[in-house]
Amino acid sequence: MAVTATLAAKGHGRGSDLVGAGLSIGSVLILWEVMAAADLTAGVPAPTAVLAAWWNLLFDGGYWQSWYLSAFRVAAGFFAALVLGVLLGLAMVVSRTLYGITFPIFEVLRPIPPLAWVPAAIIFWPTTELSIAFITFLGAFYTIVINTLDGGRAIDQRYVQAALSMGASRMNVFRRIVLPGTLPSVTTGAAVGMGITWEVVVAAEMISGGGSSMGGSGGGTGGGLGFLIWNSYTGGSYEQIIVGMLSIGIAGYLSSGLLRRFGQWATPWIGRR
Repeated sequence: MAVTATLAAKGHGRGSDLVGAGLSIGSVLILWEVMAAADLTAGVPAPTAVLAAWWNLLFDGGYWQSWYLSAFRVAAGFFAALVLGVLLGLAMVVSRTLYGITFPIFEVLRPIPPLAWVPAAIIFWPTTELSIAFITFLGAFYTIVINTLDGGRAIDQRYVQAALSMGASRMNVFRRIVLPGTLPSVTTGAAVGMGITWEVVVAAEMISGGGSSMGGSGGGTGGGLGFLIWNSYTGGSYEQIIVGMLSIGIAGYLSSGLLRRFGQWATPWIGRR
């Protein structure tokens, strides 16, 4: 009975959350529409105009090409950052020597915004696509390394000492204590890093001109969502600017949500609401 009541309470909580989210979004849209009708939005188009422009873009192949290009760039940069960031973070956890050598350099480079690397990336990488991928890599790399390192350093050393005293090898300690203890922080860093990667790739596309732009008929679409926003701005299509912004928000929400789901699956020992 207690388990049934708990499950029912969780289901009711999720339903309430969905209702609350729907009411919140609906209220914002209504307020936005009223303010646009009263000419109080400083030129920002009304939601109905944005939806009309979005509907037209849904039938434009260039719009979906923009989605594909941005998603591909995000995936390439993110997964490279995930692999290298986790390896570096774990290496600094298990090796004090490597930590002492690497961490000061890492801390000097970490405060530099990824977008500050754009001019250097364009100069030193042979193609624009590689430049954009490098910028997206930087967007997630530092966050993943820091979370991995903090997760490893937060492990209670008494567990490590107890395992070693009972004859466990260092590899077993790493596999059974360090890695599971670090995994929750890795998944958190990955979800945060994914959001940063979407922010960075859009700005990189704006600055670099969209990379390998393969246009559709939709007024400058096809070079990525950032390129879509920039072309819409230069073309005076303010409705498409909002469409591009919302598209980025949806993409970031979905990709971060998938990573959080994966984190819940990978760390079932952590309590969830």
